[in-house]
Amino acid sequence: MSETPPGLHKRERWERRIQGPLLALSLLFAAAYAVPIVLPDSDPWVREAGRAVEWGVWAAFAVDLAVRLHLSPRKLRFLREHPLAVLAVALPLLQPLRLLRLVSGLLLAGHRARLAAATAQIRLTTYVAGSCAGLLLFGSLAVLEVERKSPEGNITTFGDAVWWSFTTMTTVGYGDLAPTTGLGRVLAVGLMLSGIALLGVVTANIAAWFISQFDRENAEEQRQTAAIDELTAEVRALRAELAAATGEGRAAVPEPAGRNGGGPGVSSPRS
Repeated sequence: MSETPPGLHKRERWERRIQGPLLALSLLFAAAYAVPIVLPDSDPWVREAGRAVEWGVWAAFAVDLAVRLHLSPRKLRFLREHPLAVLAVALPLLQPLRLLRLVSGLLLAGHRARLAAATAQIRLTTYVAGSCAGLLLFGSLAVLEVERKSPEGNITTFGDAVWWSFTTMTTVGYGDLAPTTGLGRVLAVGLMLSGIALLGVVTANIAAWFISQFDRENAEEQRQTAAIDELTAEVRALRAELAAATGEGRAAVPEPAGRNGGGPGVSSPRS
């Protein structure tokens, strides 16, 4: 049996210790990204502060990835097993667009949420719920930022953007609101594909929950049936023992002699 490398334990301790602060930084990233979009008439320093927070959060996740890579005994294997984390850290370096930082923040927040979950079922539920909420929120903010300044755009308020994101993710597509720019349509394609995938995961998760409930009920019924069968067998065995004991007792008691019988000490009547 192969032993776990010591560096792996150090990395796991680091991940448990840092996951809370990183999740809090993810919420801070969401606020920094949302405020300049929801409040477009805010002061310039608000946008500058939001941009600084975004880069600061990205730097924190980059440091976390570097530490985890340093603590991993097999570094190439770590990079192969965590491609999304590497991509999320590398995206903002390729081209410093806010949308790339948005995708990066979503990937990193989702990864830390999966690490924070205790069991597989909780991990899946957390990942699906967080992904749905994150895609709905950030998809709305991203399309609002892109479409608001378009001359032909009809997504001009945050409420319109949320409604459009919801109908797009659920593949309903009423058609009352639609992106008019190329980047907005790219976002729409991403939301459609993500919505289909997440709906499939949600449906499978619900079906698995019902199946587990039925299996649990069947197991309980089988346990009760086995207990009843065991009790029935014990009762039959007790009855058999009682019948055997009663038969032996009757055999031990002598039958009384008849009235004309010739028992000992009894003389026969003369004819």
